[in-house]
Amino acid sequence: MVEKISAREKEVSIAIVGKYVRLHDAYLSIIESLNHAGFETGSNINIQWVDSEDITERNVCEVLNGIDGMIIPGGFGDRGIEGKIIACQYARENNVPYLGICLGMQVAVIEFARHICSLEGAHSSEFDEAAPYRVIDIMPGQTGMMNSGGTMRLGAYPCKITRDSLLYRLYGAEKISERHRHRFEFNNDYREKLTFEGLVICGVSPDESLVEAVELPDNRFFVGVQFHPEFKSRPNKPHPLFLELVRAAIDIQKDLA
Repeated sequence: MVEKISAREKEVSIAIVGKYVRLHDAYLSIIESLNHAGFETGSNINIQWVDSEDITERNVCEVLNGIDGMIIPGGFGDRGIEGKIIACQYARENNVPYLGICLGMQVAVIEFARHICSLEGAHSSEFDEAAPYRVIDIMPGQTGMMNSGGTMRLGAYPCKITRDSLLYRLYGAEKISERHRHRFEFNNDYREKLTFEGLVICGVSPDESLVEAVELPDNRFFVGVQFHPEFKSRPNKPHPLFLELVRAAIDIQKDLA
């Protein structure tokens, strides 16, 4: 492993788009997970810190120009959320490798609903309870208990993976266990609409009541997961999602060479 770290020659730029980017330690597990993938692929990871509050439709191309991949990590609250949605749209439309984690998956669902499904004003009820299409909503049984941390979906939960998905190829298993920390979920009322338009639901809870992961198979790499894969990555065993993100980023450079 030490020899791999010392022998790295490639460089890839991964944008972390969030609202806590001035405090890098807020994303320490994600930083380390990217480094683990860099060790395995012989790559130095150049992290581009992008404050989602600074992203607009006018400047997004300038701000994100030259990146090889993007992560939108977890978070709470509506500050900077529109910037994240714009950044996600940029990744989808420009085929930039994208990994959405927790809120990052929800952002991907909102963006897809707005711009592919023509559900204007689609949002999460966390940010807009009056949204006409609440594609992300509170978990059943949690209404009225928003201030209780114990009501969160917290800890390790199993996930059933669709066999013909990219997620299955990466994990090599039909059932996995990953760690969670969230309350809001993909609203099942919109499953049929979004999947009809091309969003693939590739991971669900064992009883199929909760959406755990989505992907866009026509993109180079575009995956959103409700769980936190960064908590299970290790220096000598990078998490497959981070590893594939970095590999896809390296492929972009090959295509441009």
